[in-house]
Amino acid sequence: MPDNILRFLKGKKDYISGEEISSALGITRAAVWKKIRLLRSKGFIIAASPSKGYRLVSSPDLSIDEIRANVVGSFWRQVLFYEQLESTNETATALSVDKDIEGGVVILTDAQSRGKGRLGRTWVSPPGANIYMSIILKPELSPKDSTLLTLLAAVASATALRKASGLAVSIKWPNDLMIADKKAGGILTEVRFEPDKIKVAVIGIGINVNIEKKDFPDEIKNIATSLKEETGQAYARSNIIVLLLKEIEAWYKLLMKKGRGPLLEEWNELSCTIGKRVTVSSSKEVFAGKAEGIDEEGLLMIRLQSGVLKKVTAGDVTILK
Repeated sequence: MPDNILRFLKGKKDYISGEEISSALGITRAAVWKKIRLLRSKGFIIAASPSKGYRLVSSPDLSIDEIRANVVGSFWRQVLFYEQLESTNETATALSVDKDIEGGVVILTDAQSRGKGRLGRTWVSPPGANIYMSIILKPELSPKDSTLLTLLAAVASATALRKASGLAVSIKWPNDLMIADKKAGGILTEVRFEPDKIKVAVIGIGINVNIEKKDFPDEIKNIATSLKEETGQAYARSNIIVLLLKEIEAWYKLLMKKGRGPLLEEWNELSCTIGKRVTVSSSKEVFAGKAEGIDEEGLLMIRLQSGVLKKVTAGDVTILK
């Protein structure tokens, strides 16, 4: 597979000989050359020297081969890519019905025609700009702990974006990724339960990477942003996806090993909601108060003006200035 050669090339700043590659992979020099040509056809720029070998000069903005080369292993078992989907969450949900499907499957697309947001909203999903991804997990968690998966995805996403951009990415309860008080990403978790455990979870993650303000719909132009809008530079989506998947894996393993404590602590550190006065809107009511924290299950705790502490399971949160 081409991604095997990418592992060699990505780890070397200098040239690596075709002989070294062929020996390590157990293939002929001619086969190495064929795989190099295939990578070039996919947008990789690879320098070649008869005396030195090969050197990776640059990678395409979004490369499934590069992502697979960096993450596929014992945790992430498959990374599936589609040029366009109606929704990565819908595709992941359909795949997850297969009783033989394992946890650790990633679904990626370059564009969505019906991207899904919370509460039935549409997620704007043009091609060539952003990250649209869903993952299938089969966690050993009880149904009451399902909200921890959204918190985990939010912590992993904010951490990965901070590492990639240097921006102070924060989390607005329950699932928004924020930069400078504007939305840069969101998370949609859909879970199927058995009586005493989670059967399968599909976590959708959308991140605005290289989309520009002029390309946002008018209704969200002033409340949405992207990494490029905030820094003035374009980003390789493959690099961010690799960072994100590695962060999800690390936080998932920590959750399984040490429980919810470290995750909740980190979520609080990254939150832009806690300590602020907010309004909460749900299908049943609208109320205001001070966000005091999240409980052990990830529910938002609001101190009302009356002094009563109210737990919020779902709703839209607006931070008051």
